[in-house]
Amino acid sequence: MALEVNGSTIEQDEEGYLVDLSSWTPDIATALAAEEDVELSEEHWDIINFLREYYEEYQIAPAVRVLTKAVGKRLGKDKGNSKYLYSLFPYGPGKQACKYAGLPKPTGCV
Repeated sequence: MALEVNGSTIEQDEEGYLVDLSSWTPDIATALAAEEDVELSEEHWDIINFLREYYEEYQIAPAVRVLTKAVGKRLGKDKGNSKYLYSLFPYGPGKQACKYAGLPKPTGCV
């Protein structure tokens, strides 16, 4: 699979995750979201940027439970809960948000 963004071809695996994590840009996130009819809001970007910082620090994409707790600590309890995260990423905050953030699929996600 491949995604065309700003004249560049971005290689994806069979599930739509980036093959080369270093190729990620905000425009790629927007294009990945558009493929699923999602328009990224400020709230989406809060989570996407959080995930990228988390990955940079720990070199792993967090599972949903870890993501929920970590978001709660950083962004507040109103955002650190499953209901909020699923409202932004209905296909699964771990899988869908990590895809948009240009990260690998979190361990433990089916």
